[in-house]
Amino acid sequence: MRRRRQRLTDLGTAGLVALVALALMAGFAGGVLLDLRILSGGGGSIEAPANAVQEFRLIAEGWRTIEREYVNQAGLEPRPMAYGALSGIVRTLGDAGHTRFLTPEMVERHQNQLEGEFEGIGAYVEMEDGRSVIVAPIDDSPAQRMGLKPGDVILEVNGEDVTGLRLDEVVNRVLGPAGTEVTLMILDPDTGETREVALERAEVELDLVTWQRIPESSLAYVRVSAFSEGVTDELEQTLAEIDAEEIEGLLLDLRNNPGGLLSEAVGVTSHFVEDGEVLRRRGAGGSLEVETVRRGVDATEFTMVALINGGTSSAAEIVTGALQDHERATTVGTTTFGAGTVLNEFTLSDGSVLLLAVEEWLTPDGRVIWQEGLPPDVMIGLPEEAEPLVRTGQEEITAEALRQTEDVQFLGGLELLREPSRRLNAPGAR
Repeated sequence: MRRRRQRLTDLGTAGLVALVALALMAGFAGGVLLDLRILSGGGGSIEAPANAVQEFRLIAEGWRTIEREYVNQAGLEPRPMAYGALSGIVRTLGDAGHTRFLTPEMVERHQNQLEGEFEGIGAYVEMEDGRSVIVAPIDDSPAQRMGLKPGDVILEVNGEDVTGLRLDEVVNRVLGPAGTEVTLMILDPDTGETREVALERAEVELDLVTWQRIPESSLAYVRVSAFSEGVTDELEQTLAEIDAEEIEGLLLDLRNNPGGLLSEAVGVTSHFVEDGEVLRRRGAGGSLEVETVRRGVDATEFTMVALINGGTSSAAEIVTGALQDHERATTVGTTTFGAGTVLNEFTLSDGSVLLLAVEEWLTPDGRVIWQEGLPPDVMIGLPEEAEPLVRTGQEEITAEALRQTEDVQFLGGLELLREPSRRLNAPGAR
């Protein structure tokens, strides 16, 4: 196997919020890690919006009442109270787990995540219906090794009930130094069963791009695990290696890929699609901007099948939608996660940040991703107890492993690649 490795101290903050500990990648832009435009909140006087003067007075009235009447006067701390108020306001927007408020400490973790520095259990999480839900475990992480999977719900952390807590509060309880242990109570939403999982936090070595030849074939398996900074360049080198070995088709694995940077999603798509749109960005007022394929990038002409599932999120969904709409690859698996908004970063005067969804992204054909996800061209669910054929960057695909695997998504994608009548068009075809 050929692989390109990026060392992570595992998750941090962001949006799929990679508990990279479950560290937050959101993706992670967080899960969503999209490019963030930083806008300074600045100083100066603050006036209540004209349509919310009474509401601002109501907040002030409540604050003064608490200061005057609360029995534990020593426990009154204005800054945490203000942070709690901002977090509560953000929750009312209904974009839980994506739009969010970050304290200065959380901003630091968020920046570490953007830079690929994480530490923790190695899973990306998101808020769904008021619960902290695992979007995807990182390859070869403690979370993956202990069997955590997309959709699992975190009920308790070290015996403490975390239902109803904000996502950042759950993350703070899961985070900790490498080598320490954390115990989670996990709910399987499909069966309703709960189980206790003890994990040792660790530094995680994340293989962003790995590939190997599929035995007894002229086909290559390519795994892209996240859209962290630099993945486009790593993919370019990988494709050059593949091109030198008389490969005719690619099985591209985007399963459990929590996303990352918008710029990397555009770059990766540009290696597969010759020209045209990668995605559309729709603003609050209905304005529409288009992100197009990068110029000067040679798109491959390999036949392609892409594997996706409920852990395919954010930037990975952008790539999925572009591959589908350009008819560049047949997608196999299950419907993607459904992260589909662009975050802007608004820095407040004390260094805290509002990550605010200001745009929604659509596929080149205008399909909505947010809260809906993208269905595959060929629906194949993975059996409950089945494991992906390749779970880490270190595993080799052998002929024997292919015969024994229960990874029906991999086998289904491989069958499509081997069937001449199902081969798809070259880059740019629609």
